[in-house]
Amino acid sequence: MSTTTELALQDLTCNHCINRVKQALETVTGVTGAEVTLDRARVTGNATVGELIAAVQQAGYQARQFEVTAAPKLRR
Repeated sequence: MSTTTELALQDLTCNHCINRVKQALETVTGVTGAEVTLDRARVTGNATVGELIAAVQQAGYQARQFEVTAAPKLRR
């Protein structure tokens, strides 16, 4: 089953960095696609978060799993 994992990225400064991270992620076994910006990666497939982070680090950059925090509920 394919899932989508979002990573927060650090140290990327240009399109070369984006392309390098995209290529690194797409070489991970189980990855079917990767969309990369200067600060975020959205990866589809069945690779683990650890494998994805390791690929980004091997490319020379930093990554961590992006965590979405829910907005606080308003009281009425």
